[in-house]
Amino acid sequence: MTRHESVRDQVSGKEWQLRVDLAACYRLIAMYGWDDLVFTHVSARVPGPDEHFLINAYGMLFEEMSASSLVKVDLAGEKVLDSAYPVNPAGFVIHSAIHAARHDVGCVLHTHSKAGVAVSAQADGLLPISQTSLFPYSSLAYHDYEGVALNDDEKPRLVADLGNNNALMLRNHGLLTTGTTIADAFLMMYVFETACQIQVMAQSSGGELIQVPQAIVEGIRAQAEQVTTGLGGALIWPGLLRKLDRTDSSFRD
Repeated sequence: MTRHESVRDQVSGKEWQLRVDLAACYRLIAMYGWDDLVFTHVSARVPGPDEHFLINAYGMLFEEMSASSLVKVDLAGEKVLDSAYPVNPAGFVIHSAIHAARHDVGCVLHTHSKAGVAVSAQADGLLPISQTSLFPYSSLAYHDYEGVALNDDEKPRLVADLGNNNALMLRNHGLLTTGTTIADAFLMMYVFETACQIQVMAQSSGGELIQVPQAIVEGIRAQAEQVTTGLGGALIWPGLLRKLDRTDSSFRD
């Protein structure tokens, strides 16, 4: 890249829009308090025939992320577009496994939020005790902890556990969501995280918890699709971008 050649000059219009949306997703994660300093990642599949993906510049806080700072990598986590920013290939292990196996997935979002980790450490995992919990509950899988996710040998087990679901609870570790779009993955994480927060708050009261009847739980998948028009990302995303623009629009740079 020359001194005068920007990232925007080097990528397609579709990739640039994806970069803007992914940078916005990072900013929103920070805004809602789900970030963990520079740790965890959100990845997005770049449009086109190549197996290329966008991921965060390692070392930057989520609140600092911008469209230009995102790094384009291949399935091995190696850079495919020159960038001044470092990338952490080890941090891409979970993401690359899912992207390689699930071509329907455009975005993988992973967090270490306090409520998410707290529920992931509970033997019963996410409980169907709130309306909010039913949306992730209807597409939820679990993956047992195998240590820090650095080992490629773990990939097939993680992919098998996720299956065709869009929400994955990583035991003793955190939460993960997928979506066809960045907006869908974010919305699924929003309800997943909120459900975990509600559960921890309800449990802290010490009272007996009332679970949603099983018949309702079994029918929630169809209801969720009707209420949210699919995952509903397209419905909520423009408003979230306007929210960011009102505070700091530098994610678009």
